[in-house]
Amino acid sequence: MNIDQLSIDTIRMLSAQGVEKANSGHPGLPLGAAPMAYTLWSKVMNHNGKNPDWTNRDRFVLSAGHGSMLLYSLLHLFQYGLTMEDIENFRQLDSKTPGHPEYGHTAGVESTTGPLGQGISTAVGMAMAEAHLAANFNKDDIEVIDHYTYVLVGDGDLMEGISNEASSLAGSLGLGKLIVLYDSNSISIEGSTDLAFTEEVRKRYDALGWETILIQDGTDIEAIEKAIKKGKENLDKPTLIEVITNIGYGTEKQDTAKAHGEPLGDHNMEVLRKNLNWDYEEFFVPEEVKTHMEKLVKESQEKEAQWNELMKKYSEKYPEEAKELQSWLSGEIPEEYLESDGFWSFDKSVATRAASGTVINRLAEKIPNLFGGSADLAPSTKTKINSREVFSKDNYAGSNIHFGVREHAMGAALNGMALHGGVRPYGGTFFIFTDYMKPAMRLASLMELPVTYVLTHDSIGVGEDGPTHQPVEQLAVFRAQPNFITFRPADARETAAGWYVAIKSKKTPVGLVLTRQNLPLLDGTGREALKGGYVLKKEKRELQLILMASGSETSLVYEAADRLEEQGIGTRVVSMPSWELFEEQGREYQERVLPGSVRARLAVEAASSMGWQKYTGLDGDIISLDRFGGSAPANQLFEKFGFTVDNVVKKATELLK
Repeated sequence: MNIDQLSIDTIRMLSAQGVEKANSGHPGLPLGAAPMAYTLWSKVMNHNGKNPDWTNRDRFVLSAGHGSMLLYSLLHLFQYGLTMEDIENFRQLDSKTPGHPEYGHTAGVESTTGPLGQGISTAVGMAMAEAHLAANFNKDDIEVIDHYTYVLVGDGDLMEGISNEASSLAGSLGLGKLIVLYDSNSISIEGSTDLAFTEEVRKRYDALGWETILIQDGTDIEAIEKAIKKGKENLDKPTLIEVITNIGYGTEKQDTAKAHGEPLGDHNMEVLRKNLNWDYEEFFVPEEVKTHMEKLVKESQEKEAQWNELMKKYSEKYPEEAKELQSWLSGEIPEEYLESDGFWSFDKSVATRAASGTVINRLAEKIPNLFGGSADLAPSTKTKINSREVFSKDNYAGSNIHFGVREHAMGAALNGMALHGGVRPYGGTFFIFTDYMKPAMRLASLMELPVTYVLTHDSIGVGEDGPTHQPVEQLAVFRAQPNFITFRPADARETAAGWYVAIKSKKTPVGLVLTRQNLPLLDGTGREALKGGYVLKKEKRELQLILMASGSETSLVYEAADRLEEQGIGTRVVSMPSWELFEEQGREYQERVLPGSVRARLAVEAASSMGWQKYTGLDGDIISLDRFGGSAPANQLFEKFGFTVDNVVKKATELLK
């Protein structure tokens, strides 16, 4: 048996044994896809297990994340620090080999995958980031940013709509350094893909602007290697390589749904051993394979060493560019500017979406790697950087991205950009359309990625567009999401505070929830908003009542407080742009803002009441929107649903009776 085949069979056996020992997992994909994965990792891909964070490494994303044992076997063999004990602890508590790959948890995992379609869509963002950095820093004589993004997808990935959104964008952008290996085994959980997936995938990808290649025999590693290298040569189009494989290869479950998501069982493990001529103990790597892998790892280290020499030459010849590149890669931010009056200064009432647009353009002057755009809504979301060009197939150096009407793909691509590094990504859409991108936003939280979302048209203030475009439950959804900061500012200065939080965030995505309509500048807003909740207007008399609000409703309670004070009621106004930040302040601060002795509390927000009870208590009340909105001018809707100063005063006085 030659060393390539022995290595492939080692991957197969480690994967199958890991699933068997856990009595849980997906052995079918690793058994069928091992030849293509091994070929990529050993013969084409530039990577170094001794330094998984090498800047110019090729990226590999296992989009079909359920086949995680395939990736773990590769990481073990290519010396990424994953031990045999880790392999044996597959799917066990606190192990480095969880059921689906998790970024930041296991060295060498480039992205958390498992929700099908997310991996390939995230990879599109990685390829976009690579293209942007290359266009900004490469020179004719020295290309320091020059790597590929490889993805392994299954039939399920390509059924999910997000993959088509992202693939359409990749084709339009001509991302030639994106290469997708399609594990085409014609099986899904319910049976043959003929049940629901009869399209000609390669023809679809041809239409999307991709180069497509077919490999009839998934065990033909020479053909696979040749196809990948052919794809690398085409820098004008991304490449899809369809590889016909056999799920559950070498077992009696081969080519059946039973091979997909359950252990093989003792009998089929013996069948597999026999068919692979595998005569070794459990969880064993033959010495020949170890020696072979040592050689491959040394070759990988040499490739990185060569790049380091290239980078040294680049630094000597282009010192300013090298310094700037390092700044981009390290994620430097303009600390002094964020503290300056120029960042915080606003002198007129504007919609918070407009204030956000102003801040974006201010930041763009200080953060050259600010990189983002909108899902075909830039004129409305105010996400365009006026001083920058458009990122396109003809100009990867541009910073303004046209994602098209593809919120789901935009969310995943933003994740890919953040994972790749070197850029500071943001994306804009209407708040209601987070329904389309929520899965990607959840993964951003799970992966601890500092992605910024500009989410405009935040309430019934959308007006005539009606309930289809008026978010109601979305605030509650994101406030419930772990490791996510929801920031709904009351005016332009609070909007600056939201951007301040987003730019300084290193491990938490931030959603800026912004208005369509103009909001007045309120006395007292500004840096205090960084605490998430603060006393915006202090009571003039002995404190009897606390009014709380976020966003556009803050001005209502601000005005209502004056009316209540005129009635002799000591009233405090608390602005609450971000519950998450308020919770970070600790009990002592929270008690100063919301003293427990004051039980008359009224919260006002044009959205679901869910969650406000935590701050209003059993004796308080909430003016909210626990139903869908309507189609009418915004001022009429606010009046219809009780978001008026008169109603705030009425509800507040009732609390004191």
